[in-house]
Formats: sequence, C-alpha cells, structure tokens
Amino acid sequence: MLTRIVTAAVLIPLVVLLVLSAPIPVLAIVAGVAALMAVHEFLKMTEAYGVQPFYAPTYIFVILFFVFLAIDPGQGKPLLSATALLYTLGFSAAIAPFFFLMVAMKRTDMATAYPAAAASVFAFVYAAMPVGLAVSLRQFWAGAFLLLYMLLTVWAGDIFAYFTGKAIGRHKMSPHISPNKTWEGAVGSMAGSLLVGGIFFSHALEVSQFFLRHRLIEPRDGMLGLDHPDWITIVGLTVAVNVAAQFGDLVESLIKRGAGIKDSGAILPGHGGMLDRIDAMLFAAPVVWYYAVLRTLQ
Repeated sequence: MLTRIVTAAVLIPLVVLLVLSAPIPVLAIVAGVAALMAVHEFLKMTEAYGVQPFYAPTYIFVILFFVFLAIDPGQGKPLLSATALLYTLGFSAAIAPFFFLMVAMKRTDMATAYPAAAASVFAFVYAAMPVGLAVSLRQFWAGAFLLLYMLLTVWAGDIFAYFTGKAIGRHKMSPHISPNKTWEGAVGSMAGSLLVGGIFFSHALEVSQFFLRHRLIEPRDGMLGLDHPDWITIVGLTVAVNVAAQFGDLVESLIKRGAGIKDSGAILPGHGGMLDRIDAMLFAAPVVWYYAVLRTLQ
C-alpha cells in the first residue's frame, strides 16, 4: 500500500501538469508512449490465449496515429480538429484489418495469421484510439479543464469504490470476472465521482482563474465564459463517465482473468502495468470527448 501511495504521489502532479500546461505535440508524444506501453501489455496478454501477436507492425501503426495528433491538422480550431480526428479514426479503423491481414500473409502457419491480425486491430481500437481522443480533448475550448475533470472523476470513483468495498462490500458484482468488486463499491464509486465532479464543475470559474493566475493554462483551456452547464448536464455527464469507467475496469479484468494474470505489467510500482492504470479512462475519454463536441456545436 505504501508503494502504491508513493507512486501515486509522484505521478499525479506530473500528469496534472502535463494535462494543463503541455503543448499539444508534447502531450501527444507522452500519451503515445503510454498507449504503446498499454498496447504492448495487451499483446503480451494475448499470448496466454495462444496468439502469436505482431508486435512491431502494431507499434508502427500506433506511432503513426499519434504523429498525426502531434501535428494538429486542426491548428487549434476545435471543430476542425474534431473533424480531422474523426476522419483519421475512421480511416485508421477501416484500414487496420487490411493492414494487419496483409502482414499476416507473411506467416507460413495460417492458423496463427488471423488471430494475430485480430489482436492487433483490437489493441489499436481498445488501447490507442481512446488515448488519442483524450489528446484531442485538449484542443477544444476549456479542453484542459474537461480533461482534468475526467481524470479527477475517474480517480475519485476508483478511490471511493476501493474504500467503500473494503468497509461494507457484501454483494459481489461479477465474481467470475473480478471477485473483489461489489455493488456497494460501485455505488460508492458513483457517489465519489458525483461529489468530486460536481464540486469541480460548480467551481469551474474559480478553478480556471486559479490555474490562469499561476500560468498553468491559457485562457482558452479554462472554463471562464458564461456557457457554464446546468446541474442536470453535470450530473448526467458525471454519471455517464463513472459508468463508462467502471465498465472499462471490468473489461480489463475480463481480459486478465482469461489470461490468468493479476496485473497487465509491472512498470508502475504498486499499480501494475500501464493498462491497469488507464483501463477506466479508455472508456471514459470517448464520453467526455463527445460531450466536448456537442458543447462546441451549440
């Protein structure tokens, strides 16, 4: 537990600083490295399923995706950035099966070709594309605020779920996938997300002004305008983010359970692998990104 706390105490300020202040190219590069780690861990897990994955071709595909994000073809314009990203996501998702199946043609053992190609496609869609959406989120107006809101909401849900489950957890949510998860913990997670997300959004102006005074954000990255969402929107968004995050955690537990392992890796002391740390965010990021798009269109 001490190792876990120390690691979190070191990483969280670095992540917050990166989210608030890093230029988009820097954020894309760091996020790309994290995505590559997660993809590597996922491909490694697929070996337990009898798959012989394509490591190098998958890395190349993911790297090219994040290089595109680092270039920022939208040039800081939210709608243009979102449109360019959607085209990139659509093209990447459409071309990925063909690309990896072409790579698979080089194998002499045809029985391993399709499973390896399928694993690479899923690795990209599951572990890389949502991280790309998180990077894209920073390009929207109030993007840094929304990205930090997502992280705080997910982290709060995770912490509240752990302590609530430990204290009063009795009813197992999905014992065959994650034996330690309980319905009481899930309710605690929702309460924690609503509490932290609600407080953060209700003080959006003050929080944004604080970051601005300390030169942690630019004016466009904070929520400084009059278009503050109402409480129904805040609660609805936070509920959606929490539900998505909890499903993200369960999905990774399902993959690990099938592979017969406890952690996806050991790169983060006390926390396991990179995929263990971002599993909830992989499902939450698309929710907040879609909200940002709708907000920009209004």
